[in-house]
Amino acid sequence: MTKTAFVTGANKGIGLEIARQLGQGGWKVVLGARNAERGTEAAAELSEQGIDAEFLQLDLSDSASIDRAIADIRSGYPELSLLINNAGIPGAFVPSFNGAAEEHLRAAFEVNFFGTFRLNQSLLPLIGQNEGTIVNVSTDMASLNYMQTSDYALNVFTYNASKTANNAMTVAMSIELKNSRAQVFAVTPGFTKTDLNGNAEGGQTKKAGAKIIVDYATDGKRHNGEFLNAEGIFAW
Repeated sequence: MTKTAFVTGANKGIGLEIARQLGQGGWKVVLGARNAERGTEAAAELSEQGIDAEFLQLDLSDSASIDRAIADIRSGYPELSLLINNAGIPGAFVPSFNGAAEEHLRAAFEVNFFGTFRLNQSLLPLIGQNEGTIVNVSTDMASLNYMQTSDYALNVFTYNASKTANNAMTVAMSIELKNSRAQVFAVTPGFTKTDLNGNAEGGQTKKAGAKIIVDYATDGKRHNGEFLNAEGIFAW
């Protein structure tokens, strides 16, 4: 039976690397991306590498786009057993609470929380039926413990708050799956050079960050309700 995964935000960065590594592991990968041209090009790139890859348009800030993607998944990929919610935006990456603008906070929540919520809630029954896995890609800075204890935490309120809310969603979903063979958990790949942070120096490569996520998603272990980093359990 074909193993099918849907990766959001997969036209570039960590998302594209996640799709590539899953494909190299024998998965059929559906690449969700807002920009149709870039998404099509990314799927073609993977196909040229011998990976079974297809593009599906998805804009997490557009409810109509989300509804279309959900309908397309249900009809075209009923065997879906892995959803990796990688898509996200910084909402203006300003390291300040007082400097945060409400419009940027709302924009970050629309994609990182509300759009992801709509997708998760709609696809959870399918993933549950297929005894599959949902991975919500998170960040160290979504951890309230990390923000209070680390000397390296960035107080990027717009981004951090939306991802902390996403973590709360992960916990809520996991409670409903505790008696199921399906599972949901969160993974932070750690500091990775991506467009989100301007490809900041000192971060690990996208390939390395993606591997952390893919390894947990495919290791066959039960991680339901966990928040994980490269070393293991990470504090909420």
